[in-house]
Amino acid sequence: MKQVLSILFLIIVIAQFQVFTVGCANIIPPMGGPKDSLPPLLMRATPHDSTRDFTGKKIVFEFDEFIAQPDNLQENLLVSPVPKSTPIVTSKLRTLTVAIKDTLEENTTYSINFGNAIKDINEGNILKDFTYVFSTGSTIDSLTVSGKVIIAETGKTDSTLIAVLHRNTDDSAVIKERPRYVAKTDREGHFIFRNLPPATYALYVFKDEGGQRKYMNKGQLFAFSDSLVNTTDNKTFTLYAYTEKEEEKKDNKSKSPTPAINRPSATKGGAVVQDKRLKIETNLANQELDLLGNLEISFKTAPLKFFDSSKVQFTNEKYEPITAYRFTLDTSKQKLTLEHKWEANTAYNLIVDKEFAEDTLGHKLLRSDTLQFRTKKESEYGLVRLRFLNLDLSKNPVLQFVQADQVKYSHVFTDRNFSAKLFVPGEYDLRILYDANKNGVWDPGEFFGKHIQPERVLPVPRKLTIKANWDNEIDITL
Repeated sequence: MKQVLSILFLIIVIAQFQVFTVGCANIIPPMGGPKDSLPPLLMRATPHDSTRDFTGKKIVFEFDEFIAQPDNLQENLLVSPVPKSTPIVTSKLRTLTVAIKDTLEENTTYSINFGNAIKDINEGNILKDFTYVFSTGSTIDSLTVSGKVIIAETGKTDSTLIAVLHRNTDDSAVIKERPRYVAKTDREGHFIFRNLPPATYALYVFKDEGGQRKYMNKGQLFAFSDSLVNTTDNKTFTLYAYTEKEEEKKDNKSKSPTPAINRPSATKGGAVVQDKRLKIETNLANQELDLLGNLEISFKTAPLKFFDSSKVQFTNEKYEPITAYRFTLDTSKQKLTLEHKWEANTAYNLIVDKEFAEDTLGHKLLRSDTLQFRTKKESEYGLVRLRFLNLDLSKNPVLQFVQADQVKYSHVFTDRNFSAKLFVPGEYDLRILYDANKNGVWDPGEFFGKHIQPERVLPVPRKLTIKANWDNEIDITL
């Protein structure tokens, strides 16, 4: 009997210990087994989705698994119509709660899109574009407006833009007021507004800065529709985004210091002597000059006060004078170009007197010096022949050769062919600029007042690889 009582007592103690440890334990996900790759699944919404005559201040979502606290809500959460105050979103275990701060408008359909904010707590699986819709009236609006935005200068798309609809159709609304409706672009540049009422709006697309939902400055990507949007028209829109050009900055990345005429500053008694040398850089690479360009000399400290070409000698390898050349100084008076009909694989000398130039700060060369360089060989270039089989010449097309988003070369078409005996080897993206004003370069749009759309660029759907000392002949269909 005593033994039975002892066993019974032990069972009771173990049971109580298990209850105690379960009550105090942290929630630990099960170990082992296949990795969870599924996003959270909505089990119940209170009130239910598409509720009509909504009067509440809180919406509760219950999921089939524990969810993380939503982050980046400013980036992810889209509420339409746009409220003055963003709802407060919190999560606890399997429940997500939305607390509405604003007074809701009567007879209005609202949608809440969570973007990528909802994910499970263990694996971070995202419930993408989860949307909840309700109406404060007796009906749910169901009209849509869709479209696509293309970056006008490149022909590419951008998934970080927002499209907005303004009920106020004045131009100033996009900079002064928050929009009525907001949608995001996807990786293909598409956007769609859902649950719209019958109405007319102005349509814009731009890169949002700081969640302001406004066109804040000319540096933002921006696009506008030429026509107003009537939600009953079932029309798809294509917009072309641009940034207005800022004052062009000089790009000196390709410039290399020229040792022969760019001497270091001196010191005296441990103190630095004021540097009065004229600082010069050139566009030479390893003392070699591109056959397709000219020698460029840049003055880095200040614009030139004067330049005396009589104090410069241009010679061949044997120091015999060359006469067929000319110097040009650009409008900034900081770049000097030596133009000449260059011979391939040929050495040249540029002999400069220390008095040949002075900038506006009084800087001169410390002494006379010589710049020695050689042109590249023809075998270092490739031959290119391109035929564009269906090019529309009526749109003033310009062929652009692009590397790292920079236009390296361009060609104005007179027919559907392009050929070059010498072309710098490398891999290029090709683009066709439709040059409306025939100035040879891409021009952005202008919204306020004139409503001028940007010039459009069509990317060629293949890369061009040019090999040195090789014939590169290709037919291209746009």
